[in-house]
Amino acid sequence: MANKDKQKVEEIIECPECGSTHLSRDYSRAELVCEDCGLVIDDAFIDHGPEWRAFDSEQREKRARTGAPMTYTIHDKGLSTMIGWTNRDAYGKSVPTRNRAQLFRLRKWQRRIRISNAMERNLAFALSNLDRMSSGMGLPRTVRETAAMIYRKAVSKNLIRGRSMEGVAAAALYAACRQCHVPRTLDEVGHMAHMSRKDIGRNYRYIVRELGLKLMPTSPQDYVPRFCSELKLSSDVQAKTLEILKEAADKELTSGRGPTGIAAASLYMASVLCGERKTQREIAETAGVTEVTIRNRYKELAEKLGINIIM
Repeated sequence: MANKDKQKVEEIIECPECGSTHLSRDYSRAELVCEDCGLVIDDAFIDHGPEWRAFDSEQREKRARTGAPMTYTIHDKGLSTMIGWTNRDAYGKSVPTRNRAQLFRLRKWQRRIRISNAMERNLAFALSNLDRMSSGMGLPRTVRETAAMIYRKAVSKNLIRGRSMEGVAAAALYAACRQCHVPRTLDEVGHMAHMSRKDIGRNYRYIVRELGLKLMPTSPQDYVPRFCSELKLSSDVQAKTLEILKEAADKELTSGRGPTGIAAASLYMASVLCGERKTQREIAETAGVTEVTIRNRYKELAEKLGINIIM
């Protein structure tokens, strides 16, 4: 289509009305106009525009000629338009007072027609709740998109029937965290969703089974960077913790044990060995485990790995 239009413009070398060759291309109106007689020769003129190749993110933002990207975190994927609340027209001029009531009604009906059926109403409520939980947990954009996609698949397969939307949304978020290797515990997700870990776990197992998701078990190493960041520990402690975990994995000391408990115990041992001691209570509160768990795990690791912890 673009090539045909370009050839068409190139073929038009003079005005068919007056024979003038002074033609102007009005890209804002998509018109090809004769400057002498004012005849509109073409009213569907395509703006091929200049080359806008960008070499960094700043240039890309300045030269981009498209709208916002499509996103799965909005029920209509962000493709619908919105009437803004600035009361200004396309030229930036203030809308007259006599037209503001009409504009208000247009806004109201535009919001209503965005949600046309029960499925879209379900998605609108659940995805907004999903975005709230993700923001509260500080999750990256990729996890939010993945969680929204998992929830959409659950809705399309009618897995929501008989279950709460909040529970399935929380389960989708937990599954997305595991799929994107940004692990969060069920207790953390349950705290943001205001639900028990038992309910979220039940919904999680159900959607994983029905959707056929292939999720690997979380490893203790996945939790170490976040725990170190929250406890304000140095990179030396993080490296030492990963070293302890690797030795423990080689001797099969991590199998059959909770990953957060093993990670917390290894972090406690590394903080003592590197001279940045943190109390068991501080680490337990950060990792979401009990102090007894840390004591049992670190004593077992110290004995099996031959590490001497000076108390």
